[in-house]
Amino acid sequence: MTTTDLVSDVPPDSGALRAPDQDLASAALAAALDGPLVSTQWLADHLGADGLVIVDATVVPSRSAEGGAAYRSGLEEFVTEGHIPGAVFAEVLDRFSDPAGRFPFTRPDADAFAAATAELGIRAGTTVVVYDAAVGQWAARLWYLLRSFGHDRVAVLDGGAVKWRAEGRPVERGQVATAAATAGTEGPGNADEGAFLPRERPGFWVETADVAAIVAGVRTGTLVCGTPPRDFAARHIPGSVSAPAVRLVDRESNAVLPAAELRAVFADVLEAPGPIVAYCGAGIAAAADALALALLGRDDVLLYDGSLSEWTADPAAPVASAVSPSVSPSTSAA
Repeated sequence: MTTTDLVSDVPPDSGALRAPDQDLASAALAAALDGPLVSTQWLADHLGADGLVIVDATVVPSRSAEGGAAYRSGLEEFVTEGHIPGAVFAEVLDRFSDPAGRFPFTRPDADAFAAATAELGIRAGTTVVVYDAAVGQWAARLWYLLRSFGHDRVAVLDGGAVKWRAEGRPVERGQVATAAATAGTEGPGNADEGAFLPRERPGFWVETADVAAIVAGVRTGTLVCGTPPRDFAARHIPGSVSAPAVRLVDRESNAVLPAAELRAVFADVLEAPGPIVAYCGAGIAAAADALALALLGRDDVLLYDGSLSEWTADPAAPVASAVSPSVSPSTSAA
């Protein structure tokens, strides 16, 4: 593995007007995307391409002062341990979540999302490749957010940083400077036509009332839970199918499982009535399920953003477990 220490002064996209040949190159790059995943070889072949922004979305498991499970930004590892050359770092915990939200990792509003993506140099015509240093759930979360706000030129790096490093591919250390892709020029009325202007699309999210309607049988739908098997056994929304995010990737390579193996994981889901509602503890692992289902051709997947954190906040909400599969009231929050 090749490692270089640097701080890049050249942003991936300055936001300036693009030359026609650059626009053609960006369009060709976007056309080269063949679904929601790209391989490490694909990314290696396109490093430095016009219109490409590579985003590291790593979040690191941690412990709270009380000893409970917590998370922290992966920025320190990004800077000191290295990252894919030219990558910028996305602060999923605070810039791509609502820090004032009632529940962990609540999605931001469109204005906050616009500011966060602009800081990374993401524009309307940008092709975005997202990765993380875990099993891809954080990258999948950003992939889902981008699409839900109207940016379709996005894919997740198959195998993420784990596979990239295992193959001996180059990494760089240090922070990468970016310039905000502003939504306008100096004068009023001179809007930058290339700016990405997020608008939340319908058909990506469900609320607690929607999930409750599925549980009660008054609305069709299939609930899929992405929490680890032990957590699913302890508690889940009644009627859910378990599809742990950790079982969607190969243990050796960290790459997403082949389609036949994914179908086996989702065997109880693929023939079930839609829409498919994915959830987990706080809306992160659920995005990995949504990504896998997209690979299998399901385009009717919705994400329950609050997930169990929100569901269990209501003491009267029914919760099931492997020990007692019958519906019972919730007594604790995630």
